[in-house]
Amino acid sequence: MTRVRKKTKKPGSILLSRHRGLRGDGPSAVASRALSNTSSLSSKVGRTLIRNHHTLQKRLSQALSKNDTETANSIRAEVEANGGIERYQQASVCGQDNQRGGDSSKILIDWLREAIRSSPDKRVTNKRLRLLEVGALSPDNACSRSNLFDVTRIDLNSRDPSIEAQDFMDRPIPTTDSERFDIISLSLVLNYVSLPAARGEMLERTTEFLRHTSLEGEQEQGSRVTELFPSLFLVLPAPCVTNSRYLDERRLEAMMGNLGYQLARRKLSAKLIYQLWHHIGKAQSSGRQKEFSRKEEVNPGRTRNNFAILFR
Repeated sequence: MTRVRKKTKKPGSILLSRHRGLRGDGPSAVASRALSNTSSLSSKVGRTLIRNHHTLQKRLSQALSKNDTETANSIRAEVEANGGIERYQQASVCGQDNQRGGDSSKILIDWLREAIRSSPDKRVTNKRLRLLEVGALSPDNACSRSNLFDVTRIDLNSRDPSIEAQDFMDRPIPTTDSERFDIISLSLVLNYVSLPAARGEMLERTTEFLRHTSLEGEQEQGSRVTELFPSLFLVLPAPCVTNSRYLDERRLEAMMGNLGYQLARRKLSAKLIYQLWHHIGKAQSSGRQKEFSRKEEVNPGRTRNNFAILFR
């Protein structure tokens, strides 16, 4: 039987929006049935759609790297048949629903409120921090409701007028502090990037968008608030660092340190790892860049995944 292929779009950026999960299953009947209901998704159906989407994106990146146009077009057609990026984003938004405990930004808010409560000068609570949310799915998460931030939201496939359609890797580098941010959020974004070197490039690029001006009332060294800003809020599926062949928390901390980041807060759950990285400025040990330009096995074993981050 001859397979009929749909007309597909030209290839776009490999940096898409959200990612939840590492392992991928093939197309399933439950995922196909979900396409008929666009209003809501069960947790099980949503997870299946997300896993399948990520698997297809990984296969697509591999095909493109080999210049295998035929396979790439076939995978694109399969992605569209499963509902495309729109259906994937719907599944991600459902997973972020409060009733499912899926809004990762709640962890960030808890950390910031704790620091503010311990601050000797409460004037910082009157200063709205500038937040860049990369891969934003909704304007109604905990960060948006906290009144702590002036939020700039971007995503490749905007679902809301308040979310700018933009690739972070194409966003112009700021030239003044008024264009920079106090916090950048990469919540379940980095792991959606298909190539290890592109993940490293994204992390390096975040340092160009952070401003190092002092917060009002927080000039003193040692302040619980000062030690958090400027910062990067990074959320990854836990297996990225707990079950990866090429990455663990120790190596990630060394790589982030090479970019001038220090780990300020951390929380590990059964599914996710949440980290707040304080950017202290230029790295002290830039000579390690070459060390992180190649994969190094840190967790041997047949059951490990291959998630990795590389610096060029």
